[in-house]
Amino acid sequence: MFYLKMRYKSVFSALAKVMFMQSILILIVGALAFVFSQGNHFFPFFYTSLLSFLITVIFKVLSRGNKTESMNVQDAMLTVFFIWTISILVSAMPFYFGKILGLTQSIFESASGWSTTGLTVIADVESIPKVYLLWRSIIQYIGGAGFALIMIVVAGNSGAGLYQAEGRTDNLVPNIRDSAKLILVIYLIWAVAGITALMIFGKLSFFDAFNHALTALATGGFSTKNSSIGYFNNVTAELIIMILMISGATGFGVHYSLVQLIKNYFKSRKDLTNGKINRLDFKERMKAEPFLKNPEPKTMFYTLVISIILLVVLCTVHIYSLPQAVRHSVFTAISALTGTGFQTVTFEKWNTLGLFVITILMIFGGMTDSTSGGLKTFRVYVIIKVMILQVKNYFRPQGTEHHIEVYKGVGKKKIDLGVFKEVIAVVFMYIIVFVTGSLILVGHGFSLEDSMFEFSSALSAVGLTVGITAPDAPSSILWTLIGGMYLGRFEFFLIFYAVIRLIKDLMLKLKN
Repeated sequence: MFYLKMRYKSVFSALAKVMFMQSILILIVGALAFVFSQGNHFFPFFYTSLLSFLITVIFKVLSRGNKTESMNVQDAMLTVFFIWTISILVSAMPFYFGKILGLTQSIFESASGWSTTGLTVIADVESIPKVYLLWRSIIQYIGGAGFALIMIVVAGNSGAGLYQAEGRTDNLVPNIRDSAKLILVIYLIWAVAGITALMIFGKLSFFDAFNHALTALATGGFSTKNSSIGYFNNVTAELIIMILMISGATGFGVHYSLVQLIKNYFKSRKDLTNGKINRLDFKERMKAEPFLKNPEPKTMFYTLVISIILLVVLCTVHIYSLPQAVRHSVFTAISALTGTGFQTVTFEKWNTLGLFVITILMIFGGMTDSTSGGLKTFRVYVIIKVMILQVKNYFRPQGTEHHIEVYKGVGKKKIDLGVFKEVIAVVFMYIIVFVTGSLILVGHGFSLEDSMFEFSSALSAVGLTVGITAPDAPSSILWTLIGGMYLGRFEFFLIFYAVIRLIKDLMLKLKN
């Protein structure tokens, strides 16, 4: 029992730190209501900040006497579960206290933000005070980075377990904390670059540029306009946002390997110019670069090319002119695969084949260790490679053993039985939850194709909608979609483990 108590003290200690940070953030965002000349909307954030601070005090008291410097993965899973659950509930309160949304709708909006989904139940986003739109964008941006990254910077050794608990596998450098710092630097640089580009080249206002850059990079998709990106009808802005969406859906390890490729290219060019190496050596150096050997960018590229061709030929060319068909197909395909959910058009005129292609893209998702959701391109690639290997094995001599090695981020990863079992488990669980959620929506009277589209959008944290998500949607639909967003964000098993662990610990407590 003493060990159990000390374990939970370390969990509560981490929770206290995060909730304190959140109380400060909520207060700062709320204070911006005065900047927007909407000072009366400061108070919903002020009350929420007090609530978050009260929770901080409670966890601080519960963690009194904690001396644990590190945290194992099991306890980290509990911590991540608590952090996200409480944060979603607390972050919903400004919408509720401000009478913007009802309680269920507020929780939906918050869950959509933290999970970087982007589905919304706000009927008219252009009519609500700007501070609430800013709050949505900020929680999406932080949700994309993940609490583990923040915790590893502020919590020292205990952050390593949190890093692994959130499913992150790419260590950019040997030290995990330094890896997290590099990830945050990459994330911030892209945000600043995106805001600047949208203002200068896209001609967006600072407020619109700030919100859309953050939510594009987080592959979240919250917009300040009712018609999303289609409101601007701006090809330049769409191009910049597509770059941000792809960047957000690219694994941080791939980002780092690209930076290393660029650095090594110029270094090798300098060595070639100075005569230190010959052209053959130069080519060999470039061939050895991890970025060029990483399968995820190639898998994403080919998936996008094939899907865009299918969308144009099977769907959009019959609705728009050819240039417009290509424009909307490219943007929508990138938005779906990266899990962002921005739209330049609505789907009323799209046929079933077009919606089916988008549904598949949403299920596939972006790269691992990115801000994107879905099954992830790495798992799709592994399944394809294993299938090909299985066919090849029929033509090889008996007893011959072969294994698969692929580059993952900056390192090489062996695809052994353990990795393949993890891939199959996630895929199988995804299918079970996807079918269950889709059937619940069908039970509410929606067509099968619309139900599959909407629930895959929630489960893969995308945010595209065919209209099922609405302010007046029944609570049962909203909670079904909340469940999909919540489970999809953590790829199911973290939630299952945390709940089972809590039940077991509670039973042990009651027995003693």
